[in-house]
Amino acid sequence: MKFTKSLLKGKLIKRYKRFFVDVKLIKETVTAHCPNTGSMKGLLDKGNEVYLLKNNDPKRKLKYSLEIIKAKKNLVGVNTHMANKIVSHGLDNNLINELKNSDKIRPEVFYNKETRFDFLIEKKEKKSFIEVKNVTLFRDAKTAEFPDAITARGSKHLITLIDAIKKGYKAYLIFLVQIQNMEKFKIAKDIDKEYYNNYLIAKKAGVNFLAYRCKISSKQILIEKKLQIVND
Repeated sequence: MKFTKSLLKGKLIKRYKRFFVDVKLIKETVTAHCPNTGSMKGLLDKGNEVYLLKNNDPKRKLKYSLEIIKAKKNLVGVNTHMANKIVSHGLDNNLINELKNSDKIRPEVFYNKETRFDFLIEKKEKKSFIEVKNVTLFRDAKTAEFPDAITARGSKHLITLIDAIKKGYKAYLIFLVQIQNMEKFKIAKDIDKEYYNNYLIAKKAGVNFLAYRCKISSKQILIEKKLQIVND
């Protein structure tokens, strides 16, 4: 996904109330929208390099949105709203090996009254639900992790994917690693043991888990490479 305009580089001052970040630009200090309600663990050190997208819509109260943070020398895409757009681009352009050449790709499809999955794809009359999780956590130089906080919603999605398999669908969960230089992915079981246990149950039930790393720059973010999923 290409950014609609060039990003502006600044320095992080602080994040607060989840949705706001103060950033020092060259000539001014601005408050930007933070399109990520997660913990953003490990990314919010004061002075970290950040990249903002300016929006000229007069209806918007905040003229900037936070798109990328540079932490421990790695660029990290933090806009969770971008994740589905990146995967959609990957599906359309056959960048995800396991899901190439789909006949139909439908975004935001309700499975039941309570759960909507990110994509439903059809290939040779076989239907597959796809759920996407944006990954921004890394605690060593080469391994990305999910989740970065306890996620009851994430566990619910795993249980519902299992139910979809029982009803004849294929099920995929894509961990979209928006972090440069990662080579492996794992579940952060020390952060959410219940999610890890549900992950093991879902894997045994036939849910297909994929981890793909993104190529990140101030101009675009797109799927680059499949990562090995490791279990401690």
